[in-house]
Amino acid sequence: MKLYVVSGLGADFKVLEKITFPQNLEVVFLDWIMPEKNEGFHHYVKRMADRIDDSEPFSLLGYSFGGIIVQEIDKIKAAEKVVIMGSIKSHKEKSRFIKLGEVTKIPRFLPQQLFNINSATVYSLARGIVDPKNPKLLDYFTVRDTYYLKWSIEKVSAWKFEENPKVIQILGSKDIVFPLKYSKPDYVVQNGTHLFPATKPKEVSKILSEIFE
Repeated sequence: MKLYVVSGLGADFKVLEKITFPQNLEVVFLDWIMPEKNEGFHHYVKRMADRIDDSEPFSLLGYSFGGIIVQEIDKIKAAEKVVIMGSIKSHKEKSRFIKLGEVTKIPRFLPQQLFNINSATVYSLARGIVDPKNPKLLDYFTVRDTYYLKWSIEKVSAWKFEENPKVIQILGSKDIVFPLKYSKPDYVVQNGTHLFPATKPKEVSKILSEIFE
């Protein structure tokens, strides 16, 4: 069975490269596509879903923002299983920080140049939120188009979704982006930050083998 994988916001698949996927799966990585000017979220998701062959059974896996995307894709093309890592199952699991962005709509009004991850200030802030002890943040987050980053953060803040019971959630116990206390995940990676797929690959590989056995 094919497993379509979507990585995190701004991240390529290096963040997932140490994971050993079950041998019974054919893993297909779906690269991020750039949002069109003023593109609606659901139109964007449909374009992502268009690359999935639903003529045969398949499953979905998404990391971080990719977890939100695969849940939306599942509404268009139903998967056998939907697994999310370092992500949330509904808007009710948003942190207070993200909810603030939703209520105030601050991300929409921030200047695009503020989302330049190459900026020392932005990099320091991002590292503090994602994984304070990991100096290799830019090794994983390589999609740095400022329009894409601003658009994506707006969509995360505004996302509304009721929990789908078939979604399988894996969270890190020390995730700051999507804190454990707001969710009831199926699996918890102990001492895992938001970058746990890269820093705890053995634990993640074991969990995936259980899910897809």
